[in-house]
Amino acid sequence: MDKRNVGGQALIEGVMMQCNDKIVMAVREPSGKIVSKSKPFKSRTKRYPWKLPIVRGSIALVEMLAIGIKALNWSASINIGEEEKINTWQIVMTMVFAFGFALLLFKFLPLGFAQLLTHFDLFNNRYLFNLIEGLSKVFMVALYIYVIGFMKDVKRVFMYHGAEHKTVNCYEAGKELTVKNASKFSTVHKRCGSSFILLVLFISILVYILLPMEVSFWVKYGLRILLLPLIAGLAYEVLKLNAKRDNLLLKAFVRPGLWLQKLTTKEPNEKQLEVALFALKKCLK
Repeated sequence: MDKRNVGGQALIEGVMMQCNDKIVMAVREPSGKIVSKSKPFKSRTKRYPWKLPIVRGSIALVEMLAIGIKALNWSASINIGEEEKINTWQIVMTMVFAFGFALLLFKFLPLGFAQLLTHFDLFNNRYLFNLIEGLSKVFMVALYIYVIGFMKDVKRVFMYHGAEHKTVNCYEAGKELTVKNASKFSTVHKRCGSSFILLVLFISILVYILLPMEVSFWVKYGLRILLLPLIAGLAYEVLKLNAKRDNLLLKAFVRPGLWLQKLTTKEPNEKQLEVALFALKKCLK
């Protein structure tokens, strides 16, 4: 199996691992026991036309969001001792709410700030306008992650995120999957979703430069929403290329995303590494 096809996600007191056509979720119960749940997974990105470059990026993003919400709900149900209760409608509504919140915080507000500055002649040019908007989005994302990182529960999720990365890095290095070996590896991984988020923000700066400046604020905002699938697709392709090729230009392009992972990951303890290793070993069987 191609080791680049292994990835994961942090859960509440657990980790989800995905290996080709299989997903394994592992969570530590309040009693200390590790419980797991496995399920088959066949991505639509392996079928035409969804496997086409650019297109597959948006499809993969929606798929992983849906899977991630289900996995987080399952991990929460394990920790509170209640039966898992979630349906497709609830998943859709959760995704719509999350998407709407993201559009408000990371699209509407940065664009509004840049639009206000156009009242000054100095900022009324497309290059400076898009640079200010883009940097504002990066600042908002970093600030948001930094602030929520102080929450106790979120901090533990970030620790499991670090455990997931250490475990995958250990596997990709060909080392035996043990706590001792995994603990030596970095909490940063080049295919992480955190890198994807920041890559989307930087690519959006380049794409939005091509948009007209003379239109109203709401037209600008609408065009940015319409172009999101294209930008997500481009970011996905850059991450895949960076995983396959040792290219200095690609490395420089994704480097800021690796820096962001310093906020979204924390150093895990041995028990958290045990959970991540448990999930990956079961996924690889």
